[in-house]
Amino acid sequence: MYRTKNCGELRMQHVGEEVTLAGWVQTVRKFGSITFTDLRDRYGITQLYFNEQLNCQLDATPIGREFVIQAVGKVVERTSKNNKIPTGDIEVEITSFKILNASAVPPFTIEENTDGGDELRMKYRYLDLRRPTLRRNLELRYKVNRSVRNYLDTLGFWDIETPFLIKSTPEGARDFVVPSRMNQGQFYALPQSPQTFKQLLMVSGYDRYYQVVKCFRDEDLRADRQPEFTQVDCEMAFVEQEDILNTFEGLFKHVFKDVKGVEMTEAFPRMTFDDAMWHYGNDKPDIRFEMKIQNLKSLGKVYCETVGSGSFKVFDDAETIVAISVPGGSEYTRKQIDELTEWVKRPQIGMSGVVNIKCNTDGTFKSSIDKFFTADQLESIAEYCQATTGHIILILAGAETRTRKAMSELRLEMGNRLGFRDHSIYKPLWVIDFPLFELDEEANRWVARHHPFTAPKPDHIELMNDLSRYGEIKANAYDIVLNGTEIGGGSIRIFQRDLQEKMFAALGMSKEEAQEKFGFLMGAFEYGAPPHGGIAFGFDRLCALLGGQETIRDFIAFPKNNSGRDVMLDAPSAIDEAQMKELGLK
Repeated sequence: MYRTKNCGELRMQHVGEEVTLAGWVQTVRKFGSITFTDLRDRYGITQLYFNEQLNCQLDATPIGREFVIQAVGKVVERTSKNNKIPTGDIEVEITSFKILNASAVPPFTIEENTDGGDELRMKYRYLDLRRPTLRRNLELRYKVNRSVRNYLDTLGFWDIETPFLIKSTPEGARDFVVPSRMNQGQFYALPQSPQTFKQLLMVSGYDRYYQVVKCFRDEDLRADRQPEFTQVDCEMAFVEQEDILNTFEGLFKHVFKDVKGVEMTEAFPRMTFDDAMWHYGNDKPDIRFEMKIQNLKSLGKVYCETVGSGSFKVFDDAETIVAISVPGGSEYTRKQIDELTEWVKRPQIGMSGVVNIKCNTDGTFKSSIDKFFTADQLESIAEYCQATTGHIILILAGAETRTRKAMSELRLEMGNRLGFRDHSIYKPLWVIDFPLFELDEEANRWVARHHPFTAPKPDHIELMNDLSRYGEIKANAYDIVLNGTEIGGGSIRIFQRDLQEKMFAALGMSKEEAQEKFGFLMGAFEYGAPPHGGIAFGFDRLCALLGGQETIRDFIAFPKNNSGRDVMLDAPSAIDEAQMKELGLK
């Protein structure tokens, strides 16, 4: 046997035992005629002690970082104990050792806090994965996966696999396509989700389905996106929205307790899409802190007009004026306020500046717009914004959509600066009552906000007959949000052919196009399709949030970089001419 124990399991009760360990050399420390080495494997670290006799052998056959060795010895109590590791009370006094494989000098230190940059670590991902940080992340991912499967199994869900080589269908993002050798000039697509397959499974009578499944989307990347990602995909038949929300709220509560030891006893709050956009400026609110957005246009014209003979055109010409009240901000210096002004002027925020009103501790107000507004007006604005002593009110004005988005970002930025976005606090909520359609202004047409299989609210179906009222139609859709990140979304589905045809027509799809792309689904609806609905969770995002991070890359064993490249494999890459010819490609 290469080992009788692993490097993380030895304790004081093992003192006196003869053991064999195998692993990677973490460090080598020489002290005169003796040497100490930390040996590492997936389970932990154990200190090895080489006596004077073996130290001579080490001089003849030296070992270095990341060498793979086998060591035999006796477990003894350490003289100088290390309370930072579980094995810190013992060490192994080595009687013999063998180098199983030498190692080149690693390109970066394989430690908790490495000196390797992102691209270097991505290139040598197999080395990066040896670090304790990534090991813990992948262990967390495994535990979440196991917990999800166990919970769904108790509720009678079946894990059913669906194909990866499918037909290209419009689902909101670009498809990755695969050329067919046997059907030259034609292409498969990799699935953005198993959406149509899980609906077909409901038609087939498998009323509780799930998969922990790979999905593929050819879209621009960011911290919480990868071109290939994992989602927990679920569908249920004979259900309404309430059934879905209750079932999967239970799943989340189970995972949090099972994996993190966090007991969530209260029902998750629910917020309509309209309220989320009005109070938070986005459809995935971070409710770990308040600072709700206030619309100063609601105050009435008197509070937004200038006084005296002057004119404050920033407000006078604005389509909307929104504000947040920030606790502790009355002590902000001019330098700090100037920094905020520059922050909102960045291209990705796009505002020309920020107005501030300080609520001083003596009850007075100091504002960057003092000469345009009376003290009474400033006090009225403070009351409306629920600002109290010590707060600072930050105001943005401009075009409706851009200004609300900018204030949403400013609110989150202030939450970060004030430490309100604590990763150890978890605040989930459901966002419901989404619009069924949204207007694509460039194309001047309505598009599905989620996907074309989402059902409208039952009492809104008749509005689909009136194009002028499309903006009023609400979807039977829902998202689950955790700490300001959307981690799941779903809907009650359309299950009648006539309504699905009406939906395709509303999206500008001809009958012929709808038949070509989705004839298989509409045909299935003619054979007794049950009412059904489902939800899909971003598994990578959930794992990252449970691990206290917002980026998903370090919770995936072999991710792509920000350009969608695998720098370790150097992919994507060209294929040779023979392959091109086989596929009928030029």
